[in-house]
Amino acid sequence: MNEYIGRVEADLKKYNAHSHATDPQKNLIEAMNYSLEAGGKRIRPVLVYAFCEALGGDLDTAAAPAAAIEMIHTFSLIHDDLPAMDNDDFRRGKPSCHKAYGEAMAILAGDALSVLPYEIIADDTQLTAEQKVMLISLVARAAGKSGMIGGQVIDMESEGKTDLTEAELENLYRRKTGELISVSCVMGCMCAGTASPDVLYSAADYGFKLGLAFQVIDDILDVTSTTEELGKPVGSDAEENKTTYVSLFGLEKARETANKLTNEAMACLDIIEDNSFLKQLTEMLLNRKN
Repeated sequence: MNEYIGRVEADLKKYNAHSHATDPQKNLIEAMNYSLEAGGKRIRPVLVYAFCEALGGDLDTAAAPAAAIEMIHTFSLIHDDLPAMDNDDFRRGKPSCHKAYGEAMAILAGDALSVLPYEIIADDTQLTAEQKVMLISLVARAAGKSGMIGGQVIDMESEGKTDLTEAELENLYRRKTGELISVSCVMGCMCAGTASPDVLYSAADYGFKLGLAFQVIDDILDVTSTTEELGKPVGSDAEENKTTYVSLFGLEKARETANKLTNEAMACLDIIEDNSFLKQLTEMLLNRKN
């Protein structure tokens, strides 16, 4: 995992490096890098690398897609924190981008990080033209109106509702969180270039189950953790009257759900022979404290 994360960190710096040619946009690039370099678990790019390597692929082929998916994720965090949305002043223990650089620059930094990934994939020298087209299409769909952004809309419009059903909550989480995690797994398979349709299906299903478990654990941590541990305010779900797995079912049932989803995700990995790292990663995410 450290190897994968090291690759991601180096590539994020490389793909968004400042130079004399970008002096007029210096503040924008600094704001982008401020959020890109804030840390985090790097789960999405790690999954790109892990699935690629598990299927015998060359990690260099996964470099651009891995960096691209982390940029998409980071853009969503910048925008989520804005006053017009979640209005969070801290992210990963640091002031949010809009607190550090102003609201207008944060919006533009998020905008820039939402399009740079497609340039990175299109310009990559390790991927074939066919791989590039498929990867760009997959990322656009996962991030767009039917995926992450659509999930954010559902999330915003669900605030204050007391009659949200489990199916509606699962749909929200599937889109807002699950789509990017699932597409990360599929992208890794596509970078390897050896995945059968059955493997691609199992990787996508694994990602959705992992993403839902990840969000259920987020719900739990919002109640049980501290601001210091999470690096962001806790208790915000209750303050914003959000329906969560904890508010619907209580802590014990939410934990049971996270365990069940994690076991189902594990089962999806059985189709891949070299799955030991992926199974360890899945177990680690179930037991995470932040």
